[in-house]
Parts: sequence; structure tokens; C-alpha cells
Amino acid sequence: MNIDTIQEHFSIIQDYRQSAKVDYPLFDILFGSICAIIAGGQGWTDIREYVLGHHEWFLKQNLFEKGVPVDDTFARLIASIDPAEFRLCFLAWMNAVHKLTRGEVIAIDGKTLRGSYDRDDRHSTIHMVSAYASANQLVLGQVKTDKKSNEITAIPALIKMLDLRGAIVTIDAMACQTKIAKAITVKGGDYLLAVKGNQGKLAKAVQAAFAPSRRAAIDKGACQVEKQKGRAEARTCHVLSAAELEGDFSSWSGLSSIVMVEHYRAVKGKEAELEYRYYISSAELTAEQAGNAIRAHWGIESMHWILDVTMREDACQIYRENAVENLAVLRHKALNMLRAEPTKASVPVKQKRCMMNPAFLEQVLLAGFASMAES
Repeated sequence: MNIDTIQEHFSIIQDYRQSAKVDYPLFDILFGSICAIIAGGQGWTDIREYVLGHHEWFLKQNLFEKGVPVDDTFARLIASIDPAEFRLCFLAWMNAVHKLTRGEVIAIDGKTLRGSYDRDDRHSTIHMVSAYASANQLVLGQVKTDKKSNEITAIPALIKMLDLRGAIVTIDAMACQTKIAKAITVKGGDYLLAVKGNQGKLAKAVQAAFAPSRRAAIDKGACQVEKQKGRAEARTCHVLSAAELEGDFSSWSGLSSIVMVEHYRAVKGKEAELEYRYYISSAELTAEQAGNAIRAHWGIESMHWILDVTMREDACQIYRENAVENLAVLRHKALNMLRAEPTKASVPVKQKRCMMNPAFLEQVLLAGFASMAES
């Protein structure tokens, strides 16, 4: 395995310690941490135990040549890294390994790390906003915000970091703001934003435009039906030109299409539900394209579920200094690499294989950094 390529990836991270007093190089700590997290490690003790358990393999990579440090050393060094440098490191990696295709859906959403509150001064838990390439199931970037309400200010900062040319960016109704729409189009992307009551005038105009569609009979040919045991769902997507809106909405950058999704859901033993959801977009979309993009957005929820259930992110009670934010970035790196590895196995199964077998860990690392080595 070519460690040099991986080391070059982390070279942007500055080590401010006095070199004469360094027993454990920062790269050793970073590489050991990402390997342990790929293998299911959830905290400093897990990271140390993984490196200790596979110390011979690390020695073959010329790492940890002075032994394995205590878990507090891993904690202290990861917490000391500037999160801005870590985010740039992550972005540079994703720019090297992931190329956008035209029309690709990038979903943006936030997630609270519930175990990250500061017990000493009762600071709030931290909130991460992430961008997610739905087709390839990859996290593209992330920023931290202190509170859920601050997603509106964090999202433009995240958008500025990303290459959105040709992409369709989907975000929920909280981020349906003219500034966010403009930020997306300025970066060369198109937006598809959910519309609810926080944009009252716009929401009423969109609903009024689709009033004839709601009264019309459902086109069974355009209806997507899903059936599972005890549950049935049907979705129909309608698209109109934004010119159908009554009123002046020129403040919405490049507004081109409005979308309505009829969602019917029947669950055995419960009353059936019919819901209408509304969206605006700067792209000229067909009903099929709009429906597919809206469905693709929910891939980011699946990513959040894996972070919580498989990687136990919400249960992690590390919170001091920059450790919680940097660990979140390491988890995103680990998840991307696990998903890039082509073996037909679930993320938990791949983690177990990495825990038991460093040779499989090498496969995951190679899958994650292969494109960088080629470039």
C-alpha cells in the first residue's frame, strides 16, 4: 500500500508542536485514527486499542515506530487540529476522487451531535451541516453551526466551499431563502427547495397555481406505487413553469419551475393520508426528473441513520475543544471510503472485516484514495 499518497492528502494539516520533542508524528495519529474509525472505533480508547492490536501492520507502514501512545495523546492531538484546515483537507480529497455529473443531486441537511454538549459550562450541542452526493452516496463537505436556527447562515458558507456546476441542490423548507437560492446559482448549480409556511406569499402562489392539478383525476400512468407488507404508498409529481405564478417573485434567482408532489399513504389499521408537498426550482425539470431528485434527497437521511446506528455518533460524548468537529469529519471520511470499497457487503460487515483483517482495511483505503493516486 502506498502510504505516501495518503500522507500527501493530510499534508495541509499543520503540526504546531516543537519537532525536537515529537515522539508521535501527527500523520501517525491521523492515519491510526481513520483506520480505527473505519474498523468501527468510536472513541479514543477504541482508536488506541485498534492501533495496539495491529501494531505489527502499522510498523510495516513505518508508523508508530516508537510505540503506541496512550489514548489521551490521540485525544489531545486530534482536538488541537484547526477544524478549518481539516475541512479544507476533506474538500481537497473529495475534489480529487469525485467528479460531478450534470443533473447530479446534492442534498444539504443538518444533524445535531446529541452527545456533544459541554458538561462544564453547558454549551449547546454542536450542529453539522453536510452536503451529500446522493447517486454515489458520498459526503462532499461539512460545516459546523452552534444551533439549529443557524443553518440558514451555515448553508451559504458550505455552498461557497463546493463545486456545484451542473448539480441540482436539494434542501428542506428551512433553507428556502432568496440568499441561499442565489448562492447556489452563483456557484453554477440549480436549486430545488421545499416551500412551506416560512415563505407565506410564495407558498400560497404555488398552491394556487396547482389548484387545477389537485382537482383533476390522478393519472395512473404517472403515479409511482410502492407496496410492502401492510403499507401502500403512491406518489404523483406535477411540474409547471414559474410563469404560472401570480405575483412578483423576481427576487428568486433564476426561478424556472414549480413542483407539486401528491403523496398518498395507507397503513393497515390506520386512516389513509393524502399530503401535498411543494417545491421551487431554477432548473427546467420534467415531472420524472423532479420526482427523482426529491426522492434522492432522502439519501442524506440514510447517511445520518448510518452515522447514528452503525457509527454511534449520537452516543459519542467527546466534546472538548475541536475534537467533536474533527471526529465528525473523520467519520465522514471513513463512511465515504467504506462505501467506495466495491465488495457487496453492508457498512457494519465491512467494519468487522477491517477490525479483524488489515488486508481488507487496505482494500478500503485503496478504494478511498485510488483516484488521488492516479491524479
